[in-house]
Amino acid sequence: MKSHVKAVVIGGGVVGCSVLYHLAKAGWTDIMLIERSELTSGSSWHAAGGFHTLNGDPNVAKLQAYTVQLYKEIEEISGQSCSLHLTGGVMMADTPERMDFLRLAHAKGRYLGMDTELITPSEAKAMFPLMDEKNFVGAMWDPVEGHLDPSGTTIAYSKAAKKLGAEIVLRNRVVDLTQQPDGTWNVVTEQGTVHAEHVVNCGGLWAREIGRMVGVELPVLAMEHMYLLTEPMPEVEEFNKSTGREMIGVLDFKGEIYTRQERNGILLGTYEKACKPWSPVNTPWDFGHELLPPDIDRIAPSLEIGFKHFPGIEKAGIKQIINGPFTFALDGNPLVGPVQGLTNFWCACAVMAGFSQGGGVGLALSNWMVHGDPGFDVWGMDVARFGEWASLRYTNAKVRENYSRRFSIRFPNEELPAARPAQTTPLYDTMLANNAVMGDSWGLETPLWFAPKGTEPKDIVSFHRSNDFGPIGEEVRATRDKVGVTEIANFAKYEVSGPGAEDFLNRLMTNRMPKVGRIVLTPMVNEFGKLIGDFTIAKTGEDRFMIWGSSAAQKYHMRWFEKHLPKDGSVRIHRFDQTLVGLSIAGPKSRDLLQKLVDVDVSTKAFRFMDFREMAVGGAPCMVNRITYTGDLGYEIWMAPAYQRLVYKAIKEAGAEFGLVDFGMRALLSMRLEKNFPTWFRELRPIYGPFEGSMDRFIKLEKNDFIGREASAKEHAEGPKLRRVSFIVDAIDADVMGDEPIWAKVGKDYGTVEKPHGYGAPRFDGTGKEVRGSKAAEGASAVRGIVDGEWRVVGWVTSGGYAHYVQKSMAQGYVPAALAEDESAGLFEIEILGHRRPARINVEPPFDPSGEKMRT
Repeated sequence: MKSHVKAVVIGGGVVGCSVLYHLAKAGWTDIMLIERSELTSGSSWHAAGGFHTLNGDPNVAKLQAYTVQLYKEIEEISGQSCSLHLTGGVMMADTPERMDFLRLAHAKGRYLGMDTELITPSEAKAMFPLMDEKNFVGAMWDPVEGHLDPSGTTIAYSKAAKKLGAEIVLRNRVVDLTQQPDGTWNVVTEQGTVHAEHVVNCGGLWAREIGRMVGVELPVLAMEHMYLLTEPMPEVEEFNKSTGREMIGVLDFKGEIYTRQERNGILLGTYEKACKPWSPVNTPWDFGHELLPPDIDRIAPSLEIGFKHFPGIEKAGIKQIINGPFTFALDGNPLVGPVQGLTNFWCACAVMAGFSQGGGVGLALSNWMVHGDPGFDVWGMDVARFGEWASLRYTNAKVRENYSRRFSIRFPNEELPAARPAQTTPLYDTMLANNAVMGDSWGLETPLWFAPKGTEPKDIVSFHRSNDFGPIGEEVRATRDKVGVTEIANFAKYEVSGPGAEDFLNRLMTNRMPKVGRIVLTPMVNEFGKLIGDFTIAKTGEDRFMIWGSSAAQKYHMRWFEKHLPKDGSVRIHRFDQTLVGLSIAGPKSRDLLQKLVDVDVSTKAFRFMDFREMAVGGAPCMVNRITYTGDLGYEIWMAPAYQRLVYKAIKEAGAEFGLVDFGMRALLSMRLEKNFPTWFRELRPIYGPFEGSMDRFIKLEKNDFIGREASAKEHAEGPKLRRVSFIVDAIDADVMGDEPIWAKVGKDYGTVEKPHGYGAPRFDGTGKEVRGSKAAEGASAVRGIVDGEWRVVGWVTSGGYAHYVQKSMAQGYVPAALAEDESAGLFEIEILGHRRPARINVEPPFDPSGEKMRT
């Protein structure tokens, strides 16, 4: 065993071996994988071995597609078979709501280049004759599904990595990790200490324990998971013989089961409601190639439905029941990337779908480590997406909820109850008394909308407009016509101070920093000129700035800030989280209301648009910004939690004469649509450049050499390939939810325009980087020379909904830049729940296009 290496990968499951292979492929050959036992000694060896490309997050789906493409490559390099069975598979819907879910999934597949197809139950039965098609209303076929040999695949990764120069050390447990003053690591093992620049936690079942060695409690939990194998079945053998092919995989939402052929029988697995965590506090180090006792009674309800839906399986004998632990994060997606607060400590764990995602995880992490960027939008897998509130007990509750809902529909207006409330503001009880329907915003309880008095404050979950539609409309109209108040504690809040603060922020941000008492809006881009932040910044003193941003990105942004802090100590950063809370008042009467609450002049001249002031509001010390996300006249009022009840009470009392209403987050998002305002992590994400995101006026290329300036200048000079646009949609009773395909009738010659990122099956070059605009089929890489009248998918929706004040269904999304200013009717359609609805670009915001109201 070497004593010094560039990187140590801890854990020899499929994910660890994939990370090792991809690092070696990227040129890091002085690397070592350390495994406490044998390869696949955790979850990998007993996995069911299924793989698929479909995922609720299209960006994760792209990495899953890469994983499936990768298997032939590692077979060729390693000489080890993965026993790949590309059978295809179907998802079965038993209700109209589940069919709507499949229509959404099918629509996403259009711009991902997936060749999915909506089919009838009878067509599904022809490929899997063991089912009773009368239990279903429809299905979706995906040809890129199948299964493989888990152990063989893991060995293939490891052999390929070793051929490229990597070292693998088995039967050698890591017992401690200590970081040196220079940021490097001592990896202490049973066989000695290895000094490494980087450490990667691919510990699988033991990832939590590896994290604790460096003081991190990762939000990961292992769950018991069962599947059964039947005896050989004559029906399976006859199907194979008569058709010459293997039976397909089937996912049954109602039964919460999945099935596929295994030799001459069937493998049937379930994600049962009565799920059971395994070792919820500590994982025993001596656990290895062993299984847990089966508990068929726990999965009996799912089996009962499964046998009804697939009567052919009920008659088969059970040969074996496999019960083994798999790790999950709170939302079911992996935990990948650098851990905020540590240097060169990386995670690639909680990859429960290791044979669908392991290759993509290895690729993204190796890109990140070697090139400084994952090369993809991996926010859905980023370890930074969870905050300190994701404690051990919170994680236990949320993982159990996620596991039990693995095959359940998540409706766009559905809030899940487990582990709530976790964080609350001083107004939580007051909001409940006001009949608020609360939502979870990065662990914080936030008012979504207010139900009429006398009605139950509860969402009726649906893909269509629901019971919140009317009340949200009332909140919007009352705010636009008079004045409204909403809680904004769910923003991220930071203070940057010190003699180097302004230079530091000028280096990070694309816009110029404001003068004292003024505010600017500014994006932040990475070295590659991609959007990684969107902030409101106020200069509150000569060496002090306040920053507001996306609450969900707090750890993500702190990681970036800390990476670029000057070494001389001239800059200090403080993250407030919930030690600073806020309220916003907005609407034409908001100035009159504020004037009654303060003892200073807040007239138009005295307190201008984009001004910042510290003042007492209702007798409480506050910071006030003259700006709101509604795009109307309004103010953000920030205070310590001890003062929030006092300020809210004063606002309510003083606002009564002006017709003040409470409004929630959904009304706020409706009003931002009317102003064409983007949102972070929907419209603004790390796959878009600032000019693609239509953030042009906030990009000051001439100001200084900010991070990403060269790449941003290149995008500006060459012109963005895509543009963010706003649409008005001719919707009926359902609005866009995000990720719907945008169709265009491209009869004009717009020149050669690459397909939007994510449209077309992903293709990768020799370094593992995605080739943008790659084609899913012949001729699919450009919109040029198209026959007049042909419709094709040219983009995708990022977010949208109903804009209540202007009474329009609206959407935002990305289309080729050549189409971005064409407001012609009949040019675009947006697919909503399987129906293509007419849409047209709306360049100017439909509410107050000149911006006079917010500046008045």
